[in-house]
Amino acid sequence: MSTTSEASPEENQPADSPDPGPPAAQTATDVLPGSAAPARNGGAGGRSRSGWWPLLTRLHFYAGILVAPFLLVAALTGLAYTAVPQLDQLVYGDQLRVERVGDEPRPLTEQIAAVRKAHPEGSVVSVAPADAPDHTTKVVLSVPELAEQDKQRTVYVDPYTAEVRGALTTWFGSTPLATWLDDLHRHLHLGETGRLYSELAASWLWVLVLGGLLLWFGRRRTYAGGSKRNTVLPERGARGVRRSRSFHAVTGVWISLGLLALSVTGLTWSTHAGERITDLRTSLSAYPPELDTTASAGTGSSGHHHSGGEGATDGGLPEGLTVDQILDKARAAGLDGPVEISTPADDKSTWTVAQTDGLWPVRKDQAAIDPHSGEVTSRVDWADHPVLAKLSTLGVAAHMGTLFGLANQLVLAVIALGLAVGIVLGYRMWWQRRPTRADRRARVGRPPARGTWRNLPWPALAVAVPLTVAVGWAVPLLGWSLLAFLVLDGVLGLIQRRRATPSAEGA
Repeated sequence: MSTTSEASPEENQPADSPDPGPPAAQTATDVLPGSAAPARNGGAGGRSRSGWWPLLTRLHFYAGILVAPFLLVAALTGLAYTAVPQLDQLVYGDQLRVERVGDEPRPLTEQIAAVRKAHPEGSVVSVAPADAPDHTTKVVLSVPELAEQDKQRTVYVDPYTAEVRGALTTWFGSTPLATWLDDLHRHLHLGETGRLYSELAASWLWVLVLGGLLLWFGRRRTYAGGSKRNTVLPERGARGVRRSRSFHAVTGVWISLGLLALSVTGLTWSTHAGERITDLRTSLSAYPPELDTTASAGTGSSGHHHSGGEGATDGGLPEGLTVDQILDKARAAGLDGPVEISTPADDKSTWTVAQTDGLWPVRKDQAAIDPHSGEVTSRVDWADHPVLAKLSTLGVAAHMGTLFGLANQLVLAVIALGLAVGIVLGYRMWWQRRPTRADRRARVGRPPARGTWRNLPWPALAVAVPLTVAVGWAVPLLGWSLLAFLVLDGVLGLIQRRRATPSAEGA
């Protein structure tokens, strides 16, 4: 549902197409480019509620033509990202998995000591115990030269032998390959400038989907032959542009909910719309409560030491309770499953233990544990998160393909492939609608005429204009690109009218 319009005259169809042509309500837009749409019957000055159809057609057509390339790139790069878990296991299997599953894992302090011996640089910031029998323990080090790039060094340890299996430069836990694919999807490795491509795609995606659904369901009697089956399944026996349109629309119908969800969650990461969403979430208190990591007064906590040398038995961790004792305290407090244990930020802070199970049903409880007394000084449970904060977390996880595991990945892959197919079919429809007569051939079909807004009733305009401005403010890249198109379209229309005037006078 993401690209071209069906508003072209019947004579534009290829000879092999049995398509009877667009409905009467739509043929009013089939005039030469640059001319205004003719007035309609039904309302004062030719305005009527049916004027929405030419406007939607024109919006869907031009938005698809201009934005579809960005959406196609986003779909293909997103498709590649869906395979990250499998690719990580294939590329980094030596680091992520153990050679042989043992009987009992070694203490975490012993594993960390082995890491500090092999990698004395930087300091330990977190430890993620192996979350499956054949998985390695992850020890994350903060290294100054990597911290400048918001990256860390993650060292992988065999939990049964305390053997260091390798080290990778990671970004918030993502492997180098996952980080590369993520950067490709988010900004094409072009930095902040490149992020505009993905934001533009996400900004227009929901407009294209909703517009396409309105056109398809609103014109079901014409486009789907009045058949409910042909509304949700490809039309049998259709040929030419009718066949392309049927597959284009039906594909869009089936993946529409997924596309809308991807558009909304994608905008949360964007630069400009993301700021608006952040402000909205702040005003609605839609963020989870913050965990208080201030240590209890009077515990006499001492500073860190990160020597990591031969004599370091604690692996460079802060004095007090060992990391194994901290983990035991967290387990006793109910934090089961996969967890990440973060070291105190300073001598006045606590350890932090956070559940990291992102599979549904998620486990996201957190606890702050005093480094000397072992007391749970603060706690934030998943149940404490506001509803909007939960929805945001779950939406982002689903967008990344981690919420439902392999099923989530497969759904995302189907949506990405469906979007790519819909885009290709949309461009194919544009080509199939080209004039084929010998005296008026063209490479592509003629676009819907400008001036369709003149067919809307005044009350509709009174609502549509401020609503468009509001949406443009909330989604800035959508607003600015729409404004740029309107200005360019107006200039081209003025030029065409000036060129047509001398011709009319000469005739």
